[in-house]
Amino acid sequence: MPAQINRATAEAARQHFNAGAIEAYLTTLYAPDCIAHFLPPGMPQGHTGLRLFYSAFMAGFPDAQLHFDDILSDGDGLAVRFHIDARHTGEFNGIPATGKRITFTGITIMRFVDGKVVERWSESDMLGLLQQLGAIPQPA
Repeated sequence: MPAQINRATAEAARQHFNAGAIEAYLTTLYAPDCIAHFLPPGMPQGHTGLRLFYSAFMAGFPDAQLHFDDILSDGDGLAVRFHIDARHTGEFNGIPATGKRITFTGITIMRFVDGKVVERWSESDMLGLLQQLGAIPQPA
C-alpha cells in the first residue's frame, strides 16, 4: 500500500507543479526537513532550499510542464524518469529570457516516510538545457 500512496503523492505534486503552485508542490511532496541531494552546494536543505531552487527555476520557466515517462516503486522508494517542457520567458541563472521553447530530461529517486519525501536524488540534463538556451555551444 505505501507504494500506491507514494505514487499518488508524486502525481498530486506533479499537478501542482504544472499549475505553477510551487508552495503546494513543496508541501504535498516533501517533508519539511527533506534532504535534497540535488541542491547546489551551500543551499539550505528542507523546504527553505527547495523553495529557493524551484522559485529560481519557475522565474525563468513559468509555464514549465512536468511529465512522468516511467515510474518504478518498491516499498518506500519511488524512481521517476521525467521530462520538462517550457518556454524561457524570464531570467534563469543569469541568462536573460530568450523566448526559446526547451525540453530536458531527468531521473529522480525519492525515499518516502509517512507519505512525504524525506530524501531525494536527482539528475537532469542541465547541459542540454543550457545548450538549448544558447548559453553553451552545441557540439560540432
